[in-house]
Formats: sequence, structure tokens, C-alpha cells
Amino acid sequence: MGDVKPIIAVTGMKREASVLAGLGVNVITGGGTAERLARELAEQSAGAAGIISFGMAGALDAGLRIGDWVVGTSLTGSWEGHCDGPWAEALAARMPDARRGCCYADGRLIADPAQKRAIGQNLGALVVDMESHIAAQAAAAAGVPFAILRCVSDEIDTALPPAIAVAMRPDGGIALGAVLGSIVKNPGQLPELLRNSAGFSRAFAALRQGAELAGPHLAFDRR
Repeated sequence: MGDVKPIIAVTGMKREASVLAGLGVNVITGGGTAERLARELAEQSAGAAGIISFGMAGALDAGLRIGDWVVGTSLTGSWEGHCDGPWAEALAARMPDARRGCCYADGRLIADPAQKRAIGQNLGALVVDMESHIAAQAAAAAGVPFAILRCVSDEIDTALPPAIAVAMRPDGGIALGAVLGSIVKNPGQLPELLRNSAGFSRAFAALRQGAELAGPHLAFDRR
């Protein structure tokens, strides 16, 4: 890289972070805790070469399927701005089947299909995640390049059951107790939860393959 500064990859879950092992990036896992993620990024971003938002995302475009990839060119939601052009081009060159376009993030889990459609249609965004806005703000504050690379885990017409909203621990692990508690409270969600879990498993397999395609430093060296 001609630079000893690290690339920081921001993910939501530990499972997403696990696919980045051996790729030469430092991973910060958000765990759905915006304040902690922002604080850790503020502490580390000044010494970074670049920051990339990586992991699963919900589709806001009807043409996207589970396992499809999106390379962000811009971000809307809680933060408005463009991704680093050369880095996005390098990612797209490594992953030629990926869609390129706008992404959305405001910290919320967008679970309702009607809301997904509305955001996609009104803002032209392809996918939504829960961390990109925080990562983008940190990159802007540090004056370093920012990128988004996300894999679709739920399609636009997929409703996410209540258990999904409580499934992530602050450290990015799975909050099994909270999930079981949600099922006990609302057992009717179980069939939809099982369907979602199967979709997440397919997306995770694609996530691992995509990380390998993107390669060391997630293509930053090629920008």
C-alpha cells in the first residue's frame, strides 16, 4: 500500500467481521450501539488510511436478490455524501457483478416492505444498513477515503419479524435470550423468522465469497 496506516472495516455483527480475517483490515463491530461505534471510530480513524462499511444490507430495490452485492457510490439518510470514487471503482473491478449506486443508513432496522419501497423510490437508494452513516461521518471528520460494500440479506418484499430487531448484542454477537423471549411473546413470527434465518445463511455464504473477491485491504490498494 506504500502506507502502514490500516484500513478500518465497520460491520454490525461479529459474524460479518469473521469473513474479513486475513484480509489486512482492522474491524470495528457496531453491534447496533451507535454511540460506542462513533466513539471507537473517532479514536481510531485519525490513524487510518480509509474506512469501509462492510456486511449485510436490506434491499430497497426490487431487482436485488439475496447474495447480490452493492458497491456504494453515495450515501443518504442521516448523512449525505459521496463515497471515494477510485475506491468504488476498484471494488467494482474486483466484483464486476455488483450493482453500484446510492445506499441508505439512519441507524434504524427497516423491517417493513412498504417502508423499504418508499425509501428506495423516494431517494433512489439500493440498500439499507445500520452503520454506514456513522462510518461516513468518521471518515469525513478524519479526512480519509470512505467506501461501502454490502451484500443483500433480505429482499425488498421480505418483512423482518420482531425477533430480528433484538437479535444483536452490543458486542455484535447474537442475543439468543432476547430472540427466544421475543418468540415466546409472539410465537406467530416463528415461520417468518425461520425463513429469514435461511436467507441470512445464504447471504453469509455470499458474504464470505465476496470478501475473498474484494481481496486484501478490500481493494484499497488498487484505488
